[in-house]
Amino acid sequence: MLVNSVEAVSETSSELQHVQLIEGNKWYGSHLGPFRTPAREDDPPHMGPNFYVEQENWLRNFHQEQQSWTWSALRPHTVCGFSVNSPMNLTTCLAVYALVSKELGLPLRFPGKPGAWEAIYQVCDSRHLARAMIWCGTEKQAQNQVFNITNGDFFRWKHIWGKIAEFFEMPVGEVQTIPLTEFMADKAPLWEKLCEKHGLQKIPYSQIAAWPFADYVFGTDWDVMTDTLKLRLHGFHDCLRSDEMFVRIFQEFREQKVIP
Repeated sequence: MLVNSVEAVSETSSELQHVQLIEGNKWYGSHLGPFRTPAREDDPPHMGPNFYVEQENWLRNFHQEQQSWTWSALRPHTVCGFSVNSPMNLTTCLAVYALVSKELGLPLRFPGKPGAWEAIYQVCDSRHLARAMIWCGTEKQAQNQVFNITNGDFFRWKHIWGKIAEFFEMPVGEVQTIPLTEFMADKAPLWEKLCEKHGLQKIPYSQIAAWPFADYVFGTDWDVMTDTLKLRLHGFHDCLRSDEMFVRIFQEFREQKVIP
């Protein structure tokens, strides 16, 4: 898709100015296990195959042939935002898991591994990522560069879990490791009753949360950290607190009648 679209546009139009590539921390092997942290943009990738590496290499080489436009690449991690039917949106998983637990009379337990409860983690707000994409496409200092992009902070789930529980007016429970893909599989009838009770949007349960992704995130029992200093040194200084981001997104879901 990248090759077909960029080749076609660059060959048929003289108006192409910038190509923005979105990669991720899997470049460094964050999905495989412990890796060098905080990861920097000049760190080597893990052993392939990895389509991020293949895409970036192709774009670099093709750009050298053209030179009439610029490119940049951003490497976010765990992008969070207001969306449904997204295969990798942690915020909907958190919200539905919390509300189902509450309806069953349970505290908000951390469903992941004990090591993930303690490990350092990071996320990236989708609005923050969008602002960085615009900046990359319009600022000279971003031309032909690769940047890590996160909210700018790090956290441990054990330190922000209470704030998530507070939003849903729930007590905080202990860590209880369960595979959400399995334990949430039979909760569609309960969720449908909640939707009916509170007049929520009729979004199919199968589309509102991606449990395999939640299991992956909450099973990451090693530190996940990327260095975003290069982005700031080049002129993009926006940042936000991740715990406040979660609360804001949950509130947006509530206002749009996606959750009660």
